[in-house]
Amino acid sequence: MWLLKLTLALAGLYAVVVAVAYALQTWMIFPAGLAAFGPELPAGARRVELATKDGEHVVLVRLPAERPTAEPRPLLLGFGGNAWNADALVLMLRQIFPEYEVAALHYRGYGPSSGRPSAAALFDDAQRAYDHLAGEVETGIVAVGLSVGAAVAVDLAVTRSLQGIVVVTPFDSLEELAAHHYPWLPVRLLLRHRMETAETLCGLDMPAAVITAANDVVVPAARSAPVREAARDLRKDITIASGHNDLYGHPDFADALRSSVAAVSVD
Repeated sequence: MWLLKLTLALAGLYAVVVAVAYALQTWMIFPAGLAAFGPELPAGARRVELATKDGEHVVLVRLPAERPTAEPRPLLLGFGGNAWNADALVLMLRQIFPEYEVAALHYRGYGPSSGRPSAAALFDDAQRAYDHLAGEVETGIVAVGLSVGAAVAVDLAVTRSLQGIVVVTPFDSLEELAAHHYPWLPVRLLLRHRMETAETLCGLDMPAAVITAANDVVVPAARSAPVREAARDLRKDITIASGHNDLYGHPDFADALRSSVAAVSVD
């Protein structure tokens, strides 16, 4: 009898854990609170508020080229990881690419953007940001996506004419990544947010570059490798000896990103 009671208690506890994971998955995938505060931006920064179809708004941040060149350069449109502040991302891009105009999107529910984040919302808002920029930029747009932002960049390439895409520590599928980290949960039944980066990229004929971290435990090699394999026109494939979160401070990262953008910008 005690064994039955123990089994029922454990089953009940597991059911509670599953229910909590289901309820909290949006916060776990999109922890907007961790990206609430960004750095101060330099003079010349512009914030553009874009209305969404459901009455919310998202904020696009733009920085003009600090050192304009005679040779036309594409605008770099950045999509950060799930805990990135867009102001921090646009500032990083400016520091690495002073001769480019750069922009980054505050995801739905992040910082000054209103609403609630979701995979579908991020994809939709990325298209809105592109449409605004494309009306003002004549030199083309290259999307740079970091981690979750890689999925956003790839999805954008399906419906919009990008010059190229650069993805940093991308995962093949949010479902597969979640199953890797939570093998004891029925992830495939619970997950409400779908990001199928490798499958989407497989259908694209677009210049792409991939940057990964050799010691990445957040997005392990088994989850990033299918993205690399799916790219039809892979111009750069760079692996840096770092982890997922310390990649951006690695001395090789800036050169890797610069060479990747240059590679996908060449016809």
